[in-house]
Amino acid sequence: MSMETKHLREAGLPVTDLGPVLAGERHPLLFATVSGAHLYGFPSKDSDVDLRGVHLLPAEDLVGLREAEETRSRMWDRDGVEMDLVTHDLRKFVRLMLKPNGYVLEQLLSPLVVHTSEPHAELVELAPGVVTRNHAHHYRGFAGTQWRLFGKTGELKPLLYTFRALLTGIHLMRSGEVRAHLPTLLGEVAAPAYLPELIEAKAEAEHGGAGEVDGAVVSRDVEALHGVLDEAQAESGLPVAAAGFDALHDLVVRVRLAGSPRA
Repeated sequence: MSMETKHLREAGLPVTDLGPVLAGERHPLLFATVSGAHLYGFPSKDSDVDLRGVHLLPAEDLVGLREAEETRSRMWDRDGVEMDLVTHDLRKFVRLMLKPNGYVLEQLLSPLVVHTSEPHAELVELAPGVVTRNHAHHYRGFAGTQWRLFGKTGELKPLLYTFRALLTGIHLMRSGEVRAHLPTLLGEVAAPAYLPELIEAKAEAEHGGAGEVDGAVVSRDVEALHGVLDEAQAESGLPVAAAGFDALHDLVVRVRLAGSPRA
């Protein structure tokens, strides 16, 4: 078993041989990684597999009259496991990188890599230059959306997503490092002591209820972490605006004109 396959299996992925699936893509892939609950460290036994990445359109698709397929999405079932692959064209992905969008940085920097290339490595190298204190807004907003969803459904999944987003944002503001894995974050950011128990409970069902969770206690803790995120943003040494525009522009042009990249 390769180290990469072992890594994917240790993350709880039910399917680790994804090469044949990715090889069937219409356009060359620069990278594909695993996102979602497997990246966040709380997959369930019935979790689907979320794959995210970047494809490369030929130059003529972008300069002609036809609408370019800048985002591709497809879902399928493999051996009873639901698979979901979403990719953006390189230019669109880099434009998202230059916004305070933590989600695309998590995809780019995910350690669960199923396909890579030289341009992927270059994007990873340039990623620190686009991290700003304004990324706190992304995590604050995402946590708020998931918290409202938890209020509607009572499911454990959006509750864990709420805590994960807040802790990722706090850690990012303090360290400049994008870390999405909740069990690891619990060792680096002060968090409620009951979270490991909730992670363990989530393993049983993707859409299970939150059970005996004390709503008042959880609400208090979420509000407190919002305050910690606000403080971490205010004290962060991260820049206000992203850097590296020229380097990213040059990369997009060079890779586009070169065509299919080397792995």
